[in-house]
Amino acid sequence: MRIAAVQATPAYLDRAATLDIVAGRIAAAATEGVDLVVFPESFVPGYPDWVWRTRPWRDGDWYERFVDQAVDVGGTDLDPVRAAAAEAGTWVALGITERCATGTLYNSVVYIDDEGGIAGLHRKLVPTGAERLVWGNGQGPTLTVVEIGGVRVASLICWENYMPLARAALYEQGIDVLLAPTWDNSDEWVPTLRHIAKEGGVYVVGVTAFLRGCDVPRDLAGADEMYGGADDALSVGNTTIVAPGGVILEGPVSGREAVVTATVDPRRVLAQRRAFDPAGHYARPDVLAPVGVARESERRVGAH
Repeated sequence: MRIAAVQATPAYLDRAATLDIVAGRIAAAATEGVDLVVFPESFVPGYPDWVWRTRPWRDGDWYERFVDQAVDVGGTDLDPVRAAAAEAGTWVALGITERCATGTLYNSVVYIDDEGGIAGLHRKLVPTGAERLVWGNGQGPTLTVVEIGGVRVASLICWENYMPLARAALYEQGIDVLLAPTWDNSDEWVPTLRHIAKEGGVYVVGVTAFLRGCDVPRDLAGADEMYGGADDALSVGNTTIVAPGGVILEGPVSGREAVVTATVDPRRVLAQRRAFDPAGHYARPDVLAPVGVARESERRVGAH
């Protein structure tokens, strides 16, 4: 299976324009024989970077725009991406801010299959730090796996990847590929991806947006104060694909938009687990209880 990780710039806080960017990237990737196209954390409508830069009582305009431009998965918002996936005959894993019926927002990854259907959804279990001002907690039933051409794929979003039990729960489900869409573009992030690839014996796809100060709209209160440096990089990227065992296949790419591609082979996963199998006999289930996932009622997913 060939995977493309898209390090791109969203049309910040503009859902329709960003979805057009996504559709274009899908079409371009299809010409390269890609089977799965992966986008960064909350790529649509953009990561809420301002939560780290201002007081919560000063960001009402930003939050209002964010809610308005968030994605209704059950409605027609994703139609352009679904059509692009179907036309290209490729799967898509798209980082979104998901808006539910009661107004709660979730940091989510939505999977769209090669016929344009919604094939799965993962919601970040715990927003990090100031993110909790805008996103709610995800639920257990979304900590699941999708199968693409016999390859088992799952997602953990940004610092969710630092949750040992979340990783263990996915290892127990037999994943081959872990998608790690993120906003973290620090020097510490790539070693994190390599550690997970070694620990889990899995491919890890770390994908991050590229965003500068000039990409942020100026019609919102405090924009010039927070984002005065037009060329300041809010996110430099560092998109990387890592093989089972921790060897970097491609990347990290920094300081520009780019598409990072690699071919994954589940046989390489099996070979790596010959040395260390985190959910098999090496896990010592006779001593350490399997993690599992607290499966809340499926009815609750998408109901908030």
